[in-house]
Amino acid sequence: QVQLVESGGGLVQPGGSLRLSCAASGFTLEHYAIGWFRQAPGKEREGVSCISTSYGITYYADSVKGRFTISRDNAKSTGYLEMNSLKPEDTAVYYCAAPDAFSPCQRNPREYGNWGQGTQVTVSS
Repeated sequence: QVQLVESGGGLVQPGGSLRLSCAASGFTLEHYAIGWFRQAPGKEREGVSCISTSYGITYYADSVKGRFTISRDNAKSTGYLEMNSLKPEDTAVYYCAAPDAFSPCQRNPREYGNWGQGTQVTVSS
């Protein structure tokens, strides 16, 4: 059974840091790109970052460039999103997702067939 499980969310003050993890089971994660998305209340789900299968090519939304870093450890079947200099506008439920095997990173969340349950990130003083 294909499963993605996020962890690492929580409450952090502005300027703080969090590291999200995305643990995969039931499939070989190294064959899949890993995307991170977020959804704030009343807003559409938006892409945050993605890392490809081959060469680990990374993509970032303009709003998080220079603050967030995506990575993967295929041996551990886990993806990560390191978030620094967090802002209140980063508050959202964060999801990791995987498209079809060997597919490139996709902007459209509808291209991702495998999703985790989400983890809440709240940035507030």
